[in-house]
Order: sequence, then C-alpha cells, then structure tokens
Amino acid sequence: MTVTVRFAPSPTGKIHIGNARTALFNWLFALKHRGRFIQRFDDTDVLRSRQEYADAILYDLHWLGIFQDATEYQSRRIEIYDAAVERLKAAGLLYACYETPEELDLRRKVRRTRGLPPVYGREALALTADQIAEYESNGRRPHWRLLLPNFRSDPLEPERTEIRWNDLVRGEETVDLASVSDPVLVREDGTYLYTLPSVVDDIEMGITHVIRGDDHVTNTGVQIALFKALGAEPPEFGHHNLLTTASGEGLSKRTGSLSIEGLREAGIEPMAVASLAVLIGTSESVHAVPTMAELAERFDPAATSKSAAKFDPDELLVLNRALLHHMPFAQARDRLAALGVSGEHAEPFWNAVRGNLDRLSDAVQWWKIINEGPQEKPEFSPEDRAFLDTAFDLLPEEPWGASVWRDWTGKVRETTGRKGKALFMPLRMALTGLASGPELADLLPLLGREGTLARRP
Repeated sequence: MTVTVRFAPSPTGKIHIGNARTALFNWLFALKHRGRFIQRFDDTDVLRSRQEYADAILYDLHWLGIFQDATEYQSRRIEIYDAAVERLKAAGLLYACYETPEELDLRRKVRRTRGLPPVYGREALALTADQIAEYESNGRRPHWRLLLPNFRSDPLEPERTEIRWNDLVRGEETVDLASVSDPVLVREDGTYLYTLPSVVDDIEMGITHVIRGDDHVTNTGVQIALFKALGAEPPEFGHHNLLTTASGEGLSKRTGSLSIEGLREAGIEPMAVASLAVLIGTSESVHAVPTMAELAERFDPAATSKSAAKFDPDELLVLNRALLHHMPFAQARDRLAALGVSGEHAEPFWNAVRGNLDRLSDAVQWWKIINEGPQEKPEFSPEDRAFLDTAFDLLPEEPWGASVWRDWTGKVRETTGRKGKALFMPLRMALTGLASGPELADLLPLLGREGTLARRP
C-alpha cells in the first residue's frame, strides 16, 4: 500500500500558518512514508471559490517546500458525485427533506426545551405523498440527508451507535451517531456540501490517511458512516490541535491572520514557518530545523497535544535568526545576488554579517556600509576624535590577513592606553556608523586599508 494523503482547502482566501500546519502534517507524513501528496481544492462553493486563490495557495505551498504529486479540483468532478448520490438514493440511504432554515431552527429550540439533543428528528421520513406534492407545488425544493445507521429497525427511534477509530494523533476516539444530525449532502439547488465530495474523492483518489484539524473529529464519525454506505473501507484519520494566537484567538483566511503571503513579504524564512507550524503544541521543543527532510525525521503526529497550540508570532523572528545565523553561503547566494550582493567578496561578507541578521534582506544595509561607508556620519567628542586620529595613524600596511584587527587594536591599546569599550566603540562608530553589528575583525578585511582610511573622521 502506498501512503496517500491530501491537503484540501477551499480556495476562498489566502492560507495562514494554521492552514500550513495541516498541509505540513500531511506533507511530512508522506515524506516519512515515501508516499504521495495530493493537492485538492474543495471548490464546490462557486460563489466564493476563485482560481486566483487556488493559484496563490499553490504558490505558498511551493514556497514552503511542499510539492504535490497531483492537483485536483472538485468543481471538475461533479459527475462522479452525481453517480454517488444516485447509488445512495437507490440504497434508500438518502432522503428528501423540505424544511426551511427557520423551521429547522424552531425544532432545535423545541428539542432543547425538552432536554433533548438539538439534532434533526427525521420528520421528513414521515411525510406522505400528498404532503410532498403540496410542498413541491408551493415551490419548495428538497435538500437531501444521509440516513445514519444509528437505529435497529425504526429510523425514528435512534439509539446510541458508536463509531470508533484509532486516531493517529489523539489515540482512541468515539463518536455516537445518535448525538448528531443526519448530514445534509445535497442543497436545495442541487449543489454539494463538503461531506459527500470529500468522501467520494478520498475513495476515488485512494487516500489512505486523512490528517486535519481537530475541529473535524465529530465529522469523522459521520464520514466513516458514509464511506461504509458507499461500500468503501475508511482511511486512517488523524486530528491535530489547532493553532491560535497567544490570546487564544483563532486564525481565519478571511481576515488574513498571519497569512503565508504576509509572512513571506515580512522576510520570514520558509523553514522558520514550517518549524513553528509543526513543532508548536507537540512534545518536542520549538527550534529552527534547517531542512524539510530533517523535520520529516523528527515528525511524529502522536506527539501532538490535544489542547490548542498557542503561539507568539515573535517566535518566528527567533527561528528566523537561528536559520540565518547558520545558513551556508551556497543556500543564500542566489537570493543575495537578487538583492545586489554579489562578486568575490559576497561569500566572506555573508559569513561576516549573517550572525547579525533578523531577515536575509537586512544584509543589504551591511553591504552598503561596507561599500559606501556609514549611512549617517557619527558625531564624536573631542577626546574620541583625538583618539581616532592616533588610531588611524597606526593602521597597518597591506597586505592584510585575518589578524589585522587584532594587530591594529593591539598597537592602539599600547599607544593610547585605552581598552574595552572606550577603545572599540569609537572605532566601530567610525567604521560602520552603528553601535553594534558584526565582528570588526571580520569586516576589516572586507574594507581593505583604503576603504578603512576613507572612514577616518
């Protein structure tokens, strides 16, 4: 059996880090088991689904390092769903209902006042032919519900019926089918809700494992019933905890909360997003994992907590710094070149500055400082100016090696008696215009003697 998973968002907006968590769980599971990853767009909502969102989702996934083996659109598979509906009707498992939303809401309220669960009471099963004819003559169109197998002989007398599965994340799970309503599979206008296309596609596409958020746990009981009604063996299921902000607020595609596009534009590295999205809310500490292959090795869905995973977006910057500080030049080369950082000094420059970067684009500032001098001329006290005059007079002759900074500051210390911050800070300000930054021992060879003298106040 080839492990086959899917990521199936609705293309109704940009995906956020919470959506990416689900995509990554599936991608890493496929990587770990040498399986297949199907990108499926649940786009049966024709009013809200847009191709531009589907394209943007694919772009975001590719940027993260997730690459699909196949891409499917539900809107192009309607005939397959139509055939499944006819099979369910023929088996007596799909029945027509004529209630309006207002009538359904009133019935739920009545059931609550009687201390009963607010589930659909299957009143439509008791309709006579005359009542149905009257509804249809009045212009009512039916919606269609799946008859759940939660009764012995009379569907109007449901009883506790447990659906059990061993969840990849949560362990043993149980859903009582008597506690949920028969799901609506087909709307009044003939379009499909989420449940039927999802299950039919999972069957047709050979999905072996469904990994998604734990807000779908109850849906899973219903979907397992539908798999069996269609004569198929259900896949294995896993339900991971959801990401929330530190305040407990949920994420939404509609509001653009922490969208992958926004994080990319903010200069966050893909593996910083992936590391946080996968490791937060698990038994493993959150740390920067440099490659997807290494993250796959560490990935264990069973290590995920059952409670919501709260995170602070500032953690992304911490992970970003860690990734950049250890990123080899070969990995950064093309992106640096696109920013104008290239040539024979690009690699030693990168090795010198990477430990001081929050974002890779911050390297541009240091490239300008190296090649153009301080962006703002620093002010010095008369004492520091006199010290710098002496220091620049002592600048060693070329050729310069790796020890030039140590040699120079040793002579300056000997001559002026200054040491520590009193010695190094004026030199740093003169050379870079900033009070902190990369090691000057690494920057000085990049400046060269001529470039260093050009910074003499």
